[in-house]
Amino acid sequence: MPGDDGAKTAIQQILNIDPNAKVIVASGYSNDSVISNYQTYGFKAALAKPFDLKELNKVVTGVLRT
Repeated sequence: MPGDDGAKTAIQQILNIDPNAKVIVASGYSNDSVISNYQTYGFKAALAKPFDLKELNKVVTGVLRT
């Protein structure tokens, strides 16, 4: 949701449990600061919706290789 801090809160909780978690954020709001600055929040990658299976596969594969 635009203006919602859900992703920021979720990533904090996930990284508190597992600091090595490989989390990808996805959003349909391209101007969302979490999407444009995903690494600042602890995400390993970002996907802008809509995305297709080929793009999802590329991002997931890239994150798993790191």
